[in-house]
Amino acid sequence: MKKLFSILFIIGSTFLVNSQSANKLKKELLNSIDKKSIELTVLSNKIWEAAEVAFREEKSAEYLINYAEENGLKVEKGLAGMPTAFTATYGEGKPVIGIIGEFDALPGLSQTTDNFRNELVDGGAGHGCGHNLFGTASLGAAVAIKELIEGGELTGTVKFFGTPAEEKFFGKLWMIREGVFDDVDIVMDWHPADHTEANVQPSLALVDFMVEFTGQSAHASADPWNARSANDALELYTSGINAYREHVKPSVRMHYHIQDAGQVVNVVPDYSRIWVRVRDITKEGLQPVYDQVRRMAEGAAIMANVEHKVSLISGIHDLLPNRTGGAIMQKNLEILGDIQYTQDEIDFALDMQKVNGKPLIGIDGKIRPLRETLESPGGGSTDVGDVSYNVPVVSLAATTAPKGVPWHSWSVVASSGMSIGHKGMLHAAKALGMSMIDIYKDKKLREEIKKEFNERIGDYNYDPYLNPGPPPIDYVD
Repeated sequence: MKKLFSILFIIGSTFLVNSQSANKLKKELLNSIDKKSIELTVLSNKIWEAAEVAFREEKSAEYLINYAEENGLKVEKGLAGMPTAFTATYGEGKPVIGIIGEFDALPGLSQTTDNFRNELVDGGAGHGCGHNLFGTASLGAAVAIKELIEGGELTGTVKFFGTPAEEKFFGKLWMIREGVFDDVDIVMDWHPADHTEANVQPSLALVDFMVEFTGQSAHASADPWNARSANDALELYTSGINAYREHVKPSVRMHYHIQDAGQVVNVVPDYSRIWVRVRDITKEGLQPVYDQVRRMAEGAAIMANVEHKVSLISGIHDLLPNRTGGAIMQKNLEILGDIQYTQDEIDFALDMQKVNGKPLIGIDGKIRPLRETLESPGGGSTDVGDVSYNVPVVSLAATTAPKGVPWHSWSVVASSGMSIGHKGMLHAAKALGMSMIDIYKDKKLREEIKKEFNERIGDYNYDPYLNPGPPPIDYVD
């Protein structure tokens, strides 16, 4: 009995020492991020102003790379055939904890920091998903962890992943294929949102493909009987997709963007092109929908007496949640507490909600309780999902915009370039860094995170939607 008591005392004392040590390091990390808050805000604003779209993020990547190198991280550039893909690493040995950063913008969403629609650059891009905040917060956390490793207070390696083209093409797929994530034990991730929580929800899987129709042009009035209209096929195809919506599961989403439907009204077009996207809860769920929508393209071509071609662009898996890591993230969010806002920021949010016709409820900076993981998620998709099928991912959402405003819109662009976005960014950096400290310090926690990952993966064989060639960095808009 005395021996058992001694063992329990030692275990309890060790846990107490580890806990006290982690708390000390968390205070150091918070002080580090607070001291860097101005330079991190400047960095995020520079990326916000650059507003570069998929594979065009030269300035944005350069800003992040320069900041990483200035703070002593070793940078490896041009990964997986993508000039704007890079890693920034510090330390040696295990564990290797990664953290994801994104920095691409969305086309056509240029916006000032006004709380009403006001284009900054005519026809320009904008950060309608807050990726200027995303990459900056993640790098800020990585630098703070680097300082603790450098000071001998943590052991292991920290690796920041600069991942381009999340909004289009999904750059992480090529990074995974080239083994960029192979040596990582656990990956941290976050995303801007209109709420704050440890994310233990899956995302939607999706597949992107292009359909092209080719026919015969002719004068639209003088001899239309000599034409085979690519536009007829396009219209028949979209009608088929829209009729099909009634006959798919509620979790399925189908979108399309008509990219070419002819040039002038008096020529029957001989070429048309449409970009199509299908989503569902899992890759297995969307596959039969994908197969059917591709068959519809053939049917439309037959009816219009034209040729057609279907080309895979890429596709992504759903996000595998990790509740073990989520519980640690939840604990650290609760230590940090709610995000606080000034009256000016609340008024900004209320005016923005009014312009958007949304309820006037301001900003939700409260920390949500850890929710049950849903089987049928709503929302969007992310190529972080494919990362989560290769390595455990611990994820976070942080408030960077007023509650309920449309995402992928000018409202998020405006919020991402001003103090509401900046506060969420710094909150995310702190929560990520604090959770990384727990993961570095606790071998058992790392094992439990990996155990849950292995249980969720089971015997699934990761098979990406990806063509064998290089990433399409030279695409034409």
